[in-house]
Amino acid sequence: MTPEREDKLLTVLQKRQNNLTVVLENVLDPHNESAVMRTCDSVGIQDIFIINNRKPPKRAVGFRSGGSAKKWLTVHDFTNAEECFKELKNRYSKILTTHLGTNSVSVYDIDFTQSIALVFGNEWFGVSEEVRAMSDGNFVIPQMGMVQSLNISVACAVSLYEAYRQKEKAGHYQKQHLSNDRMHKLFNEWGLKQQDVAEKEQH
Repeated sequence: MTPEREDKLLTVLQKRQNNLTVVLENVLDPHNESAVMRTCDSVGIQDIFIINNRKPPKRAVGFRSGGSAKKWLTVHDFTNAEECFKELKNRYSKILTTHLGTNSVSVYDIDFTQSIALVFGNEWFGVSEEVRAMSDGNFVIPQMGMVQSLNISVACAVSLYEAYRQKEKAGHYQKQHLSNDRMHKLFNEWGLKQQDVAEKEQH
């Protein structure tokens, strides 16, 4: 590995955030998943959680547009929502779902300097009642148009960049959040992937 590639890996890892994550519940379009993963990588999210109990958990195709982002993320797959939430509650202080309800708060009123997980639901049906019942509340993205909905990948991007804005202002990207052990493990994993990329570029 060249010194330049090593510096790049370390720089990115040092900005990874361990107190922000995205949860996708039964998102069926693999291109939406891919787009979400690209956004997660871009704002420094390392862990992403996928609840999948409506289709086979193996996603063999559809990651072309986001495959380069997926390999830098740690993807946690679940077929049971309750099991996923047990893990989420061990890691994050608050879990909020995207849902238009009377008690929903604006994404701009969320304090993203806290430990938080954002849940995005199925393209047609949204977040399930089961998942909403296990969450701490709901949030929405304010809209002024006739159609009160956004594509899930767009909604995720809007939400995560509000999180990025707050976290950047609070100095969260100026200090290391991952443990040294996890930094070392990911650095080794990423180094092998970088080597694969370099070999492909030479052929």
